[in-house]
Amino acid sequence: MSRNALLFAVMCLVWGLTWLPVKVGATHVPPVFLAAARFLIAGLAMLVWAGRDVLKVPASARWRLLGTALLLNTGNYTLLFWGTAHAPTGLAAIVNFATIPIFTLLASRAIEGQAINGRKIAAIVLGTVGLVFLFASRAMGGLNVAQGDPLEAWGLAAVAAGTLLYCVGAVLSRPIAGAMPTLTLAGWQTLIGGIGLAIMSLSLERVGLADVRALGQWPVLPAVVFLVIGGSLMGFTIYMRLLRDWGAFRAGLYAFVSPAIAVGVGVAALGEPFGWAEAVGAFLMFGAAAIALKR
Repeated sequence: MSRNALLFAVMCLVWGLTWLPVKVGATHVPPVFLAAARFLIAGLAMLVWAGRDVLKVPASARWRLLGTALLLNTGNYTLLFWGTAHAPTGLAAIVNFATIPIFTLLASRAIEGQAINGRKIAAIVLGTVGLVFLFASRAMGGLNVAQGDPLEAWGLAAVAAGTLLYCVGAVLSRPIAGAMPTLTLAGWQTLIGGIGLAIMSLSLERVGLADVRALGQWPVLPAVVFLVIGGSLMGFTIYMRLLRDWGAFRAGLYAFVSPAIAVGVGVAALGEPFGWAEAVGAFLMFGAAAIALKR
């Protein structure tokens, strides 16, 4: 196995496992507060890592940097962490990973005017049908809803909405991506997004001193450490290397591996339901992602 192949396996494993600490941490502290802690710490770490490049932000890029940070991290992760707190982690991962290629197509069309050909239309339609299957049992008040959180359907919808914000922010980030070092851009977007998450948490959640203390206690502390080191620092670094060496298509294949890991961990560790409707929906969404990612 080549070094990049090994790194790809590590990245898929880490990103597949991040959903479990989100779920565990959100049962002990408010979910948006948990997201704020993760991104504030990760953003500071990235900027320290950037070193002398930390101030290499052109004045012409500052407003776009601010806006994309609020979309990519504040808006996205407010919805994603809240949604994951109420929805099964495996299904949340499928909705998130599998819709990224589809929402990116739509955002590129709306913002940049990129054409959507027949293949891309097929991906959008197939992904939409897959989402319908994932939501079916919950939207109709089926068995999974009765056994789980009554807000599961809303949780999955929040994850989908957050993913859409992420894709819009990613497309809007393209014009400034080459204007500064990658780690500088990611560090400032992460830190600004973390500040926005902290504001959202204070506005929407009841956060007290007990929640702040819980960040340094079991099981929230290991959850935050894993999310910062594994999800943000390791995952981001490996992904950027694979983008350089493999290109966007091969690096993007994590969208098929990480959700499967998340589903397996959710079923094994948390006893989350995964029936035929979820399986059909996942299959269709992975097929849509494959079509969208095709060269």
